Amino acid sequence: MDYREVLRNKHRIVVKIGTSSLSYPNGRMNFHSISKLAYVLSAIRRRGVQVVLVTSGAIGVGAGRLGLTERPSELAKKQALAAVGQADLIKIYQKFFEEYNQMVAQVLLTKDVVSIPSRNLNAKRTLHKLLEMDIIPIINENDTIATNEIEFGDNDTLSAIVASLTEADLLIMLSDIDGLYSADPRTEIRAEIIHSVLEITPELENLATGAGSSFSTGGMITKISAAKICLKDGIDCIITSGSDPGILFDVLAGKEVGTHFVAQKRKTVKHA
Repeated sequence: MDYREVLRNKHRIVVKIGTSSLSYPNGRMNFHSISKLAYVLSAIRRRGVQVVLVTSGAIGVGAGRLGLTERPSELAKKQALAAVGQADLIKIYQKFFEEYNQMVAQVLLTKDVVSIPSRNLNAKRTLHKLLEMDIIPIINENDTIATNEIEFGDNDTLSAIVASLTEADLLIMLSDIDGLYSADPRTEIRAEIIHSVLEITPELENLATGAGSSFSTGGMITKISAAKICLKDGIDCIITSGSDPGILFDVLAGKEVGTHFVAQKRKTVKHA
């Protein structure tokens, strides 16, 4: 069965991009990658697909502005770096998206959008209205006031929650690795990519590895957890390389790139 065929007809997608795909190993921003991402997402939006972007990078941008080369461990310092970096990060995105005549909006979330019904509803209404207005929401956690490292724990989980909030058809997580492998490809030359996952088993979770960048907080473990959230809500999920954002065109064309976590049940929501 060609599970990828369903990816050709997605109407609302969430794209998550991590710090490692937005910056160089020293923490400096990769403006070429951000420009390409803006071009690709704008082109996808012009095709009639509604797009939400979940981005990491605020702490990394703040660290770069202050000349730091390592992610700090102190919560208050991370929050301070996020405050510095978030302002710069959205300005960078606005600059590049404007080159393609695509309007964007910043949305900062905290975990109470999950636990408090009124805030959940307000977040849904805001995001749905932005999408109806052909605006791409750019979402990050509100790291400046969040707690518990930093509250969602990682933007992989945040992206899955956003996919549920927006009733998306597909979550694409752009990573520093091509997908889920049968073993760690950085240490095992015989490791092979797993292109389709129909069920997340304990054995599958054991294949996960940790973060690969000093500024990133996620890893394959958090991506599999995010995929679990998506599959529970009938949302397809893809993990693939973020080294070239143009790969998003391949995903939506149904090509066999990355790892596809196949939703066994499908959403019946019809997007405008």
